[in-house]
Amino acid sequence: MGEDSMSLSVELWRPKAEIPAIAPPPSQLHCPSMTTSPVFVIAPKTPRSPLAIPMKKAIASVQCYLEEVGHFTKLDPQEAWLPITESRSGNAYFSAFHTLSSGIGVQALLLPLAFTALGWAWGLACLSLIFMWQLYTLWLLIQLHESESGIRYSRYLRLSMAAFGEKLGKLLALFPIMYLSGGTCVTLIMIGGGTMKILYQILCEETCNMKPLTTVDWYLVFTCSAIVLAQLPNLNSIAGVSLIGAITAVSYCTLIWVVSIIKGRPMNISYDPPQAKFDVASLCSILNALGIIAFAFRGHNLVLEIQGTMPSNVKQPSRLPMWRGVKFAYLIIAMCLFPLAIGGYWAYGNLIRGDGGMINALYKYHGHDPSKMVLGLTSMLIVINCLSSFQIYAMPVFDNWEIKYTSKTNKPCPRWLRSGFRVLFGCLAFCIAVAFPFLRSLAGLIGGIALPVTLAYPCFMWIIIKKPQKYGAIWWLNWMLGLLGVVLSVLVVTGAIWTIVTAGIEIHFFKPQ
Repeated sequence: MGEDSMSLSVELWRPKAEIPAIAPPPSQLHCPSMTTSPVFVIAPKTPRSPLAIPMKKAIASVQCYLEEVGHFTKLDPQEAWLPITESRSGNAYFSAFHTLSSGIGVQALLLPLAFTALGWAWGLACLSLIFMWQLYTLWLLIQLHESESGIRYSRYLRLSMAAFGEKLGKLLALFPIMYLSGGTCVTLIMIGGGTMKILYQILCEETCNMKPLTTVDWYLVFTCSAIVLAQLPNLNSIAGVSLIGAITAVSYCTLIWVVSIIKGRPMNISYDPPQAKFDVASLCSILNALGIIAFAFRGHNLVLEIQGTMPSNVKQPSRLPMWRGVKFAYLIIAMCLFPLAIGGYWAYGNLIRGDGGMINALYKYHGHDPSKMVLGLTSMLIVINCLSSFQIYAMPVFDNWEIKYTSKTNKPCPRWLRSGFRVLFGCLAFCIAVAFPFLRSLAGLIGGIALPVTLAYPCFMWIIIKKPQKYGAIWWLNWMLGLLGVVLSVLVVTGAIWTIVTAGIEIHFFKPQ
């Protein structure tokens, strides 16, 4: 009777061979005894098991498997076909590289412009508070990546739909996410192509006999270069590209503020606020300054995707290496952005303008002082950084297109079609950059709409999913920050509309400057 019970128990744990199972890639399983299907079913009773495996070994195997996948992680076969989750071999280093590449960009060069409206004291206070605020919401997203039900939310849109419901979540997050991905790529084509033109002028001056390329031609050169790099298959495969992007971003940010300080301040510099009285115009300039500071910290729409490239189990959940990488990355980001804002405002004061910020001020006031090598190096670093950032911001668009294909066909996207998607996206981004060159002037307006993705939605999603104690400290903190983020978004959009109405905007189609 004892042997029969033993045999029956063993059979209960044995997987049924003819039932198809969904298993993670081999690199994610580390238990030798669990390399077979993780699906467990009850098999028909047989007279006697020929293997006679002891019960304790069966239990140990099951325990090993549960420790590996953790919390009964639900595995979706489609995840292994998509660019973001195709490879789950990421680590804290990859996390730091991707976060730095997506977190620092040319928008940081506008930070001194925010100080012209806020002044020294309020400028530093707002910069510090928003830095801590967005770092907190980043931590919330990292914690929300893995749910207690076993689902990993490897895309911001999926987490939004899980928290707010399918329709409302898609309504709130789809446009901001697509704008922060596709819109950023369009902007990178404008900045990267324009900087290529400047680099050519610096290197050639009047010695080149060939006819110079137009701005549209440089846009095309940049787009073709970005499309070639975009052929790398998945998010993990561009870790080296993100490392190069991070190094170049830190380098040109540091180089610009160091050169600006060393070369001294121009004549007639002032630090007085342009508006002595408080009116609608001054209020809008303050709101625009807050928007500039908030937009300087980007990349929240990519944090879940980056974390989705990591393996996860009970002993080592993905949030641990992800948070280590993010902490290191944001230490570097703080060491770049704070000196850039403070040093840039000290060097140029109210002379700095919104058309390029620090980079244009450097060319305007010190264009003949620094050596040609310094100016050329700065431009080259910006171009390389734009090419690198294009890859990580385009990846959610590639992933979204392949999700639609794999959902309809129930098979992975072939290589030729994947390449076609990426060429098509590059062509679309190029056409938009050429057809609507004034879109950069609307960045404040559209960016204000996307602001809740960074500052508000994570707080509300934490309350809905984690359900902290009602009226507790965490509950109040998230409600206040979430509502404040929504209010700030509305105010920034209002200020941007007012500025466009009062100052006007030069609309010209198919004529990039």
